[in-house]
Amino acid sequence: MAFDTARLAWTRKPRECSIEPDRIEIVTEPHTDLWQRTYYRFRNDSAPVLQMATAERFFSFVVRCDFSGSAHRFDQCGVVVYLDSENWLKASVEYENEDFAHLGSVVTNHGYSDWATTEIPATVKSMWYRLSRREDDFRIECSEDGTAFRQMRICHLWDARDEVRLGVYACSPEDSSFRAVFTDLAITACAWRAHDGQAPDEDL
Repeated sequence: MAFDTARLAWTRKPRECSIEPDRIEIVTEPHTDLWQRTYYRFRNDSAPVLQMATAERFFSFVVRCDFSGSAHRFDQCGVVVYLDSENWLKASVEYENEDFAHLGSVVTNHGYSDWATTEIPATVKSMWYRLSRREDDFRIECSEDGTAFRQMRICHLWDARDEVRLGVYACSPEDSSFRAVFTDLAITACAWRAHDGQAPDEDL
């Protein structure tokens, strides 16, 4: 299965964007975000999401995200699996200040989001992501060079039973805007190998 930009579809198309076979650009609009309920007690479902649909149950999706134009708190762009407003996952770098940014991921199941993060230097201006699917489980990895990937998290999407949609997103939750650039998009055989340790429980 190849990553074909002709198969991409928007959930909330931004006013300014461009799609080429090997490059996608999204200019974010102020006050756009993806979040559901947890802690903040608000629901934001306004970020532009560009995705393709697939029923493949085992694959990896790779993309390089350049966010060098971001300069305002919470500006972000990255990889996403968006099923609907209450079921999705995303991974990104969020601009925080001139000293550090947050490399993190959010998983939202049945309308409640979580957020797992670590701080990275603000001098990091691009990040590769590799999103792998094994049925309804997912692994997110990141890399600064596109070669050496490190695991960010393993998670479950309760509603990812058959067809899913995957791709990229960008947003600016506060009063800002920047140009997010996505390149080196590819879908490969699943790089997340089957577990070779303890056998699965028969009733799971």
